[in-house]
Amino acid sequence: MTDQVPRKSRTELPLVQLIPNMLTLGAIAAGMTAIRFAEADRFRMAIALILIAAAIDAIDGRIARMLKSESAIGAELDSLADFLNFGVAPAMILFHWGPEVTQGRDDGWIAAMVFAICCVLRLARFNVVAKGDEKPDQRYFSGVPAPAGGLLVMFPVYLSILFPQIVPIHDKVIGAWMLCVGGLMISTIPTFSFKKTTIYAENVRFFMVGAVAFLGLLLTYPWLTLSLGCLIYLVTIPLSIRDKRRRSRAPEETSDGT
Repeated sequence: MTDQVPRKSRTELPLVQLIPNMLTLGAIAAGMTAIRFAEADRFRMAIALILIAAAIDAIDGRIARMLKSESAIGAELDSLADFLNFGVAPAMILFHWGPEVTQGRDDGWIAAMVFAICCVLRLARFNVVAKGDEKPDQRYFSGVPAPAGGLLVMFPVYLSILFPQIVPIHDKVIGAWMLCVGGLMISTIPTFSFKKTTIYAENVRFFMVGAVAFLGLLLTYPWLTLSLGCLIYLVTIPLSIRDKRRRSRAPEETSDGT
């Protein structure tokens, strides 16, 4: 009688727990397709796909926590998706869009590379901090987060579509803008983390109405809404710096008895 080799036990996994990772892979597909549309000069569709990727990025982590399906591979996928969707894809959109206005391909390519590198450095720093023992202040990001940076860097494209009759934006200005946004991403400037923002319960109805109104504006007047969104976000940066300094001084004032 021969000895039977025991079968390896297999772990069953509910398919519903794969939803967050499938959403992240869908976001990666959207980012790749955005690059393809940018190469075909279909910039409106390319930006729409980046917006879809940003919406997925905002919900996939929450869905994973809700389904209790958080995993190390999911976290890595999310980081890689952010690099593609908010680092590489926006840089390629600006690179292919810029030469349509002026002939600055060499400078534009350098700016695109630098921006993408700033994005990956920002994500690498975020991952290191997230895995560390010391947790930062959850009310602020250190620098501009990747999704915000990816949407912010395309501000010149929004303006050119919104005001097609204005003088074309020079490639040097576009390159400088990309470098500035990249610098904000790798900086240690505190920016508001809206994940921890709270509101009073009696104001929830107003927030819901405002959210629906914003979505309606985005769908009806996308380029105006995106342009105003960029300006509003830029205004919040000095406000977040002031708020962080105020909170940092508060313990000192309390200890001094003032």
